[in-house]
Amino acid sequence: QVQLVESGGGLVQPGGSLRLSCAASGFTFSRYTMSWYRQAPGKERELVATITGAGSTNYADSVKGRFTISRDNAKNTMRLQMNSLEPEDTAVYYCVANVGINHWGQGTQVTVSS
Repeated sequence: QVQLVESGGGLVQPGGSLRLSCAASGFTFSRYTMSWYRQAPGKERELVATITGAGSTNYADSVKGRFTISRDNAKNTMRLQMNSLEPEDTAVYYCVANVGINHWGQGTQVTVSS
């Protein structure tokens, strides 16, 4: 079955950086589009970035120029490099695999605060 495990969250000061990772298993990783979503307290879940199996990317306007999504199909891993972090980026970040339906990881907390 599809399994997605996020790591790399934590507490960072405004202007800092974090890198999230997602380890995927249970499906042919290279064939499927992967995404990062986030959900802040009291807010709806938001699509942050998407990457196709071939490596084409899309970003939410709120993170363009600051976040970079990438994948390593040989290692079944997806990453999200987050730079110039802002308090508004505070949320639980989820790894999502679009394998027929969306499969979700358990999430990793990112807190941006001084």
